[in-house]
Amino acid sequence: MAKHLSQKGALIIMACRSEERAQAAKGKILKQQSDAKINIELLDLASLKSVKEFSEKFHQKHDRLDILINNAGVMMTPKWQTEDGFEYQIGINHLGHFALTNQLLSLLEKTENSRVVSLSSMAHKSGKINLGDLNWKDKKYSRWKAYAQSKLANLMFAIELDRKLQARNSTTRSLAAHPGVSRTNLGRYFPLGNFGLFFTQAPQKGALPALRAATDLEATQYPYWGPRGIMEAAGYPKKATIKKKAKNQNVANQFWKESETLTKTTFPEASGSSKIGAEE
Repeated sequence: MAKHLSQKGALIIMACRSEERAQAAKGKILKQQSDAKINIELLDLASLKSVKEFSEKFHQKHDRLDILINNAGVMMTPKWQTEDGFEYQIGINHLGHFALTNQLLSLLEKTENSRVVSLSSMAHKSGKINLGDLNWKDKKYSRWKAYAQSKLANLMFAIELDRKLQARNSTTRSLAAHPGVSRTNLGRYFPLGNFGLFFTQAPQKGALPALRAATDLEATQYPYWGPRGIMEAAGYPKKATIKKKAKNQNVANQFWKESETLTKTTFPEASGSSKIGAEE
């Protein structure tokens, strides 16, 4: 995504938890495009403290934000916890992005026709939001079910955020996308390794649905984009399938409130800024 957008002249902020890997990725892009404008900032979605520090620094350095792509993700990890005690997959895939988006939203809304794109997955179809035990404290841990819950959370968040934005006539829009089955290190904890050989595509192609959601003028007419191939596993971008549960507004409202409580961030008022660390 950074490569494609930099080719169009965009200033890219690569928000990464590993400076070493970020510098390596930046170097690869600069080898092909020496005039690419890429800045690196450290951000660990497993730490609300890191999210807050990144957001505050971003506001100090920038006066606009055209596109926020919530792309960080982990898949089927062991039963780990984030720095704040969240189950690792819901903590990074959803709660970290939820806090980040709320803390950058005032800047996004100052930028005409800006967009937020959240990365979901085909796995959302088997996901269930367990409002009583989001962090898997009371039941036997399932790597797959925890991952599916986090990906349903991403899609539900994107849809609910867009509803909230449209309700106050904001020009900022929120969409979701999924990359199909791309050959990246996301699958390193998957029992079959990096998804084996079938129905996969290169990460360059897996980036296209999110890029379409972020830049296509007509993409805002539909909330979710993914590959057009068999089972949406590979191919060029098209409208992706949304399970009915992802659009359940009653669950979305409850889930939003729970996310606010856990992250101590709120949906900012139209003319103000979000409450960062309000209950520290």
